Amino acid sequence: MQIIKSIAFAILALTLAACGGSVALVSTPIENIDSVPLKVQELSKEELKNWWHLDLVKDTVPGMSIQRTYDEIIKKRKGQTVIVGVIDSGIDIEHEDLKNVIWTNSNEIPGNGIDDDENGYIDDIHGWNFLGDIVGEQMEYVRIMLRLAPKYEDKPESAISTADRAEFALFKKAKAEYLKEKQEALNTKVQYESMIEVIGPAHEKVTQKFGKADYTREDLKTLQEDPSFGREVFMLDQMFEFDDNIPNILKEINEGVNYFSSRLDYHFNVAEDFRSALGDDPYDITDAPHGNNQVSGPDPKKEDAKHGTHVAGIIAAQRNNGIGMNGGAQNVQIMALRAVPDGDEYDKDIALAIRYAVDNGARVINTSFGKFYSPNPEWVYDAIKYAAKNDVLIVNAAGNDGFDLDDDTIQVYPNDQTTNFDEISDAFLTVGALAPKYGSEMVATFSNYGKNQVDVFAPGVEIWSSTPNNEYEFQMGTSMAAPAVAGVAAMLRSYYPQLTAAQVKQIIMDSGLSSGQTVILGGEPDNKKPFSEISKSGKMVNMFNAFIMAEMLTIQQTQQ
Repeated sequence: MQIIKSIAFAILALTLAACGGSVALVSTPIENIDSVPLKVQELSKEELKNWWHLDLVKDTVPGMSIQRTYDEIIKKRKGQTVIVGVIDSGIDIEHEDLKNVIWTNSNEIPGNGIDDDENGYIDDIHGWNFLGDIVGEQMEYVRIMLRLAPKYEDKPESAISTADRAEFALFKKAKAEYLKEKQEALNTKVQYESMIEVIGPAHEKVTQKFGKADYTREDLKTLQEDPSFGREVFMLDQMFEFDDNIPNILKEINEGVNYFSSRLDYHFNVAEDFRSALGDDPYDITDAPHGNNQVSGPDPKKEDAKHGTHVAGIIAAQRNNGIGMNGGAQNVQIMALRAVPDGDEYDKDIALAIRYAVDNGARVINTSFGKFYSPNPEWVYDAIKYAAKNDVLIVNAAGNDGFDLDDDTIQVYPNDQTTNFDEISDAFLTVGALAPKYGSEMVATFSNYGKNQVDVFAPGVEIWSSTPNNEYEFQMGTSMAAPAVAGVAAMLRSYYPQLTAAQVKQIIMDSGLSSGQTVILGGEPDNKKPFSEISKSGKMVNMFNAFIMAEMLTIQQTQQ
């Protein structure tokens, strides 16, 4: 569906409805961005915290013109409240910058153990936790391998019937991936541990010498003539090639050890049945409900809710409260839906979480997760169709593998396309990630892309947002780009509530900024394409232009 082919007007005189009347506004759409000088100096940490709110023309940074939209278009206008469902790892609903924007189910009486609103979920005050006390899980291909092993382990292909050939091939593929990925994780963990064993003592010795841990490379050079520090100087000098702070390097290496240890403990664990803690059959969509109402998860420290809390902050951290940061959207209530473990999510949980969000009033749903295997994709496809039928927009992360998703050998779930790029929904928007530097390097090195499979691009590198226990940090991923766009979608639904989910999707695509840049993909300098050829729209999301286009469409509809 093509709503408006372009924003071809130099100046648009618009009448924007406001509380108590209307105000006249003249707005100029942002165009011809390739005439903007490229920013050469690096952004400071403070500038990075806000870069995705900035304007490419005014600030020479490829943000989404969020602040400009508030300053020039929204001003004191009042929109409607919009519920955004965040399907993720859990959310710290007590966070200082989120607690005032968390959805509360007004039809449920807290703590009485009764399903007051008869929606099937008892005491679902702020959403639902479909994982219960589960934190870690296997990868989907490990679960597939374990389920099919009794039927196919040690059997030659010649012994497999024609009817079972496809399933047998899936088993062999899943097992091969398990063996490969587990070995790589083990090798990397051992490598990192070896680095710590060498660098740690060297750093400790030099720290004692200088009486400080944050010594510089220049400090280190003063020890070059001391033979008792020869080995330490040699090793640490090499480390300074990667970072100007040795404690930071050690911290990152330790985090790497913890990450790969966790993968071995959970993702590749073939001995544990983590799902048994819930007591349901994950391959029976009718065996529900399951879980509980603890939307931050079971960990008192809320560590496993970091990803979801970060995503929620990008969408709607309370604006202008003098605390932490500003989310992209106002007038939003965040509905917390915990369905994504440390590992691969179950199709059942995702399908039920989408349906819960739709049935309980969400108008936008954010899905910042993905996997390469899906034993029950039909459940999720049906839920996506259900959302579209009920006028709910799903904003989805494209994934962080640097892949061309138009390659027919690659399938990332969830998606809204089955075969031949045929879409099953006109209200499902897939988002790739941008870096804060306009030009050939503006596409994040990790971002997936695809002329047919990815719809738009938005900021997803060095995004500052909320994390559990009233903290904040930078994170990156298409997981961050999707909620940035979900915030724009929520704002359009707030100020233009008569627009459908499909119209909001198309406005976001059509109103984005086009670019003549040729960009590097997958972090490989030899892999380049025109920016216009790596997504369906060929554009980067721009909230300012989206509001102008939404107003145009609203006027057209009113006049018809």
